[in-house]
Amino acid sequence: MERIWERWKLWIIGAGIALVVALSSFIVVPETMQAVIVRTGEPDRVANRYRPNADFGNTGAGIVFRIPILERVVWVSKQVLDVDMQRQEVLSRDQRRLEVDAYARFRIIDPVLMVETAGSTERVAEALQPILNSVLRQRLGTRSFQSLLTADRSAAMEEIREGLDREAREYGAQVIDVRIKRADLPEGRPLETAFTRMETARKQESDTIRAQGSKQAQIIRGEAQAEASATYAQAFNQDPEFYDFYRAMQSYDAVFADSSRGSESSIILSPDNEYLRQFQGRR
Repeated sequence: MERIWERWKLWIIGAGIALVVALSSFIVVPETMQAVIVRTGEPDRVANRYRPNADFGNTGAGIVFRIPILERVVWVSKQVLDVDMQRQEVLSRDQRRLEVDAYARFRIIDPVLMVETAGSTERVAEALQPILNSVLRQRLGTRSFQSLLTADRSAAMEEIREGLDREAREYGAQVIDVRIKRADLPEGRPLETAFTRMETARKQESDTIRAQGSKQAQIIRGEAQAEASATYAQAFNQDPEFYDFYRAMQSYDAVFADSSRGSESSIILSPDNEYLRQFQGRR
């Protein structure tokens, strides 16, 4: 072996160097990554560039040639990435304070521009975070507290996404979605004030419902009494003399029955008094 090494060592070393150079001249680009080939500090070409609606397996992934030492590779993810916003306090249009926790989802659609402006996807996320905070504060500040708790919230999120997307395009990124994970009232007096306001609003609503119910009950009772009176009038008008006799008997029962039960009251009437006409018989 020593003789072989001494005789062929230059060839063996040269073959090893050639093998290393050959292996380093080729890189394997997976489907989930974009490879930006940078030559002398400037992006030269892109392997497996992102293309919307491209079929899996036809995107350009696989073995790619590069010139060792002269060219280097910057890997850029094709997957959807997240950027989280730090929890912060936002003031709504009606001067209500909210603690908002949100996030955005984005992908790199122009890897060359991303490499030129940011250098890596991590730096893109770092650059988008303060922009998301600013856009979120501006957009939510133009909307009322109530709208953030209803279906109008989706419209606000779309405005925030569009505003953040315009800024992200400068880094070669596309913002796909923006969502609020949580939106809470600050602890302490603002929260207690909100609860008191909600309790007062519910009490006013219940009082209004009771007042409307009482009004409807009075209307129904009035209509029923009017209908009953009309029915009585129609019935008694068929025989007015009998009705007069019936009412007089009810009156006599109410007056003289109390006197017969030991009442101290005395009633003195003349025999020809109109009140006693039913005792006088028909004339």
